[in-house]
Amino acid sequence: MATDLIKVEIIQRQTVKPSSPTPHPLRTLQLSVFDQMIPSEDYPPTLFFYTTNNNVSGSGGGAPSTDMADMRMKERDYCQHLIQSLAKTLTHFYPLAGRLSKGHDMIQCTDDGAEFVTARVKCSLSQIFEHPDPEILTGLVPAIGQPDGDGDATRLPLLAVQFNLFECGGMAIGLKMSHKIVDGTTCNAFISCWAKTALDDGDNDQVTSMIPKFDAASYFPPLDFSNSSQPSSAKLVGISKHKYITQRFVFDASKIATLQSYLASPSPAHEPTRVLAVLALIWKCAMEASSKSSNIALGSRPSSLRLTMDLRRRFEPPLPQNLAGNVVSNLIVIATASLLKRQEESDDETIDLKDLVATLRKGFEQQKETYSTKQPFDSNKAWQRVQEYRKLTRNVDMDHFSCASWCRFAFYEADFGWGKPAWVSIPSIPLKDAVILIDKRDGKGIEALLTVSEEIMEHFESNPELLKYASVNPRVM
Repeated sequence: MATDLIKVEIIQRQTVKPSSPTPHPLRTLQLSVFDQMIPSEDYPPTLFFYTTNNNVSGSGGGAPSTDMADMRMKERDYCQHLIQSLAKTLTHFYPLAGRLSKGHDMIQCTDDGAEFVTARVKCSLSQIFEHPDPEILTGLVPAIGQPDGDGDATRLPLLAVQFNLFECGGMAIGLKMSHKIVDGTTCNAFISCWAKTALDDGDNDQVTSMIPKFDAASYFPPLDFSNSSQPSSAKLVGISKHKYITQRFVFDASKIATLQSYLASPSPAHEPTRVLAVLALIWKCAMEASSKSSNIALGSRPSSLRLTMDLRRRFEPPLPQNLAGNVVSNLIVIATASLLKRQEESDDETIDLKDLVATLRKGFEQQKETYSTKQPFDSNKAWQRVQEYRKLTRNVDMDHFSCASWCRFAFYEADFGWGKPAWVSIPSIPLKDAVILIDKRDGKGIEALLTVSEEIMEHFESNPELLKYASVNPRVM
């Protein structure tokens, strides 16, 4: 999509506070050690697109409505509906209406409120859906995530919403939540709770079951980073400032099934999950692209892969599924030249994809077995693991790749009263050598949002093995 096809006009900014004041005993939330390790400026974005009839090829994606007055009235109704349901939802997710403390180790839950922006987009959804540009999509999420000029992150809201109104009558809800207190599972719970509240006015058992438990610090005790010998929490994990580009690769369900079947041989019992199959292929392509870009022999540079792991069900006994905050850790796997195999039709060497899947499985299982999954939890060991990984990423003789999977989250169930999303996606993100995997609408296919350097991306977009299973930024169907 050409950049001149979209113009976003902010028409209103509001602050939405919880509909009921947060009780005084809950006014201060201690962050867990995992929360402490997240930079204060990290606000992952998410976009939910809705058509007026939930049919992209119908009126929701086409020409502007002829009854402008009627459309404006509906827009106001929709906006008020979202604001009122958000206020009710914030009574349960009250830290999102608070602010970060000066020491970045607590949330002051003083009901300062979330930011709610209403915007008018000068194009139709069909133009967005034709060939979605992740960079253009950043204009549809709130511009938040950078501290004030004096570096003060304590003034930033922890939740920002942008309600986008398209000329065709379609809508998009853009969200940014502070990663300081929200991981993927918590984000999913918030969106589900907000949608159910909007749909049923919050008066049902489903909403009650979604109420979060903001008590992660009691399971994962915080550490004292006030000592100058240790870096502050804001510097624990850095966001890359390198030149990058984000591209969307779409794996249809049938292509994933073919890939899984190929990787399962000779035994169907060893068929990898769809996420593992897609991740292995992308990592293989990343190593090949790095080799070609650097003009070095394949396998001469080891490559590390970092994948986030949800800890809630891994503990014995399992932690509450509604435990909010960052309840995740990292799994690290390293690939070396031992994965290389000579191709039969030539003298060239290649990475064996089946062996790479086996390496991923083995590496993940070994780390899962050694990771502490019992209480009391040793936060110092968790911090030591982070230090070891940071040391690993400073190794300039090794490539480093990271992945986050948002598959199996109920994003496509988010019905606020006008139907389920036509499309859920992620705009361009400021992370280098990273991929985020998210479900397609059918729940079986996968969309991969890949961020790498422009030179590396050229190799991805022309990789015949990748293009056998994935399409490069196709039209949203």
